Amino acid sequence: MRKFLTLIALFFASVKMLFAISSQAKVEVPGALFNEGAYSHIKEVPEVLFNQNYTLRLDYVFSGDAHHTEISLAKMARLEGWWGRNVNTDRLHLRGNGIITLTDSATRKVLYTNSFSTLFSEWQSTSEALTTRKAFENVFLVPMPAAKAYVTVELIDKSDNLTASFTHLVNPADILIRPITSPYTPDRCRYMHKGGDSRNVIDVAIVGEGYTKEELDIFYRDAKQTTDEILSYEPFKSLADRFNFIAVPVESSESGVSIPLKNEWKQTAFSSHFSTFYSDRYLTTLNLFDLHDALAAVPYEHIIILANTDNYGGGGILNSYVLTAAHNRWAMPVVVHEFGHSFAGLADEYFYDDGTDQYDLTKEPWEQNITTLVNFESKWYDLLSQELETSSENGKGKAKSRERRKNKQPKIGTGDYYGIEVVTKADQALPAYKTLVEADYKVGLYEGGGYLSKGIYRPYPTCRMRDNSYPLFCPVCVRAITRMIEYYTIQ
Repeated sequence: MRKFLTLIALFFASVKMLFAISSQAKVEVPGALFNEGAYSHIKEVPEVLFNQNYTLRLDYVFSGDAHHTEISLAKMARLEGWWGRNVNTDRLHLRGNGIITLTDSATRKVLYTNSFSTLFSEWQSTSEALTTRKAFENVFLVPMPAAKAYVTVELIDKSDNLTASFTHLVNPADILIRPITSPYTPDRCRYMHKGGDSRNVIDVAIVGEGYTKEELDIFYRDAKQTTDEILSYEPFKSLADRFNFIAVPVESSESGVSIPLKNEWKQTAFSSHFSTFYSDRYLTTLNLFDLHDALAAVPYEHIIILANTDNYGGGGILNSYVLTAAHNRWAMPVVVHEFGHSFAGLADEYFYDDGTDQYDLTKEPWEQNITTLVNFESKWYDLLSQELETSSENGKGKAKSRERRKNKQPKIGTGDYYGIEVVTKADQALPAYKTLVEADYKVGLYEGGGYLSKGIYRPYPTCRMRDNSYPLFCPVCVRAITRMIEYYTIQ
């Protein structure tokens, strides 16, 4: 009899296991979320689906080479409070080079999604990646789900191909989700600018790198100058009440940062260094776990790292960080430029005759301030449409333009695109162009941008995203930044 009861118990246990496996197999997790239109509408997500009192910090390692990509979970941690977006949580504004998505396991609702770029993806395009495998740290903050949820991380290449996707389950009751804090508590930090409650505005943490304990007063001065500089540019100036800037006084054991070209190596909080990917001016840190550990006790969504050096350089990565030299003569213009990258996802508008192949000219870049004309209508075409209408002789040009757009066959002739004048690279070398004054500048199609002198077009003769000496963002960049601010703060 006992043996019979044991067999019955084993039978029901097996059925229960099979049912659980079957149920898990039917759960739909996010797929290729970069498809156009995937987030074309806003859904209201019940607040109960995530816990407003905590942030889930997700640490990953992206590894591989030029042809292989792997995503691995390093650890999960819990932070006090949720300081990220409370509006538009389930839709993307930009695609970026990667996407992270939190999905409720029971309802299949997207609780939160965000795009990002990574140093790893940049490195994969270097010659070193052809012969070497490397690993890079990455950190993402999402709201703590109220119940079990899936997290999906996706990486996308320049040709819109999905190169890697990793999905894992998060149980908020998991005892191994470790609570973490930091010695840099709010009482040790200083607000450089406070626009409102952290739950309703965009929180930017300014962190010191290479400042010793004795140099913290210099750091606070630099942080205030940085804040004032960013808020002096439109549209940040007009929308300053949507931002908080807090200075976090991280101490380093040595002053300055590492400059490999000069064989200068410093012991600093985040081991930042120049010559990233052997580009002498490219200043970055690979120690993202340490960086986020330092910020664990303060509200933050975006990060600006000020390096205590007068060596020229910097870097900015979408939804990761800005790192810039604080004491170079171009320090303040550079920090604004790099914040354009990390906060608004703007592209570089400068170019070289032997530029890199970072962009696929058969695809439309996701950045809003450059175009390959593959899908120009998704960019600043609307700002030129009135000019197009008025320049179409007897409506014939307009009809041809519509037909070309319908067939998706851009026709670029001698300085003409759908009836819109194109200022070619050759045109820009002419004396008449070089003597243009700012009053004559207008939004248009100017060849050269995204490091390439041909095949990519920018919207304005010059801009903060092109030239350190130009004191403004161009109209297209102003609109792109404004839309990003609204994405964070307006439902």
